[in-house]
Amino acid sequence: MAETDLNRRPIATRDSAWAQRLASALARSSVTPNQISMLSILFAGIGAALLAWWPTPIGLLLCALCIQLRLACNLLDGMVAVEGAKASPSGRIYNEFPDRITDTLFIVALGYAADQPWLGWLAAVFAIGTAYVRVFGGCVGLAQDFGGLMAKQQRMAVLTLACVLAAAEHFWYPLRYALLVAAGLIAAGSLVTCVTRTRTIAAQLRAQA
Repeated sequence: MAETDLNRRPIATRDSAWAQRLASALARSSVTPNQISMLSILFAGIGAALLAWWPTPIGLLLCALCIQLRLACNLLDGMVAVEGAKASPSGRIYNEFPDRITDTLFIVALGYAADQPWLGWLAAVFAIGTAYVRVFGGCVGLAQDFGGLMAKQQRMAVLTLACVLAAAEHFWYPLRYALLVAAGLIAAGSLVTCVTRTRTIAAQLRAQA
């Protein structure tokens, strides 16, 4: 995995002591950044299955844990690659493709858990769109824009909170309003993020011209 400063997602947790220690340990081991990236897909698959097919309080809380483990993999693969100097020629593929798979698994499963599959698919399409616009900016020579109302961290934060709230909600309401609201927020927020990132790219291109 190889990332330049312009194309690396800013993550505050990267400077935390636990992340530094764990990344250092992984860098000294035989584990590769690409393997860590692939592990995120495993966690996403487990979490999505729990969310879609076993949305009980325990299943929802376990899904929330899987979301955080997925994010930890996303954090550590880059740290091991860059700070641990273990980047590979194919690292850029592993940096992007697993994220699109894991996002889709979680968000589509969210739609099914909320009894609105179409909303989950729509939110997943818009989430992929945010990444497409970001990478497009990089392709035309601009710094990739990782910001926006509903970037990856925000999407996963909303989903994690929704799982926790839905687990508590289970004891009071038969319907999962928290999951439905989360699906709507992710869909709308991702669409807004696509628009704002596109506007930023257009403004920068006009400024260059």
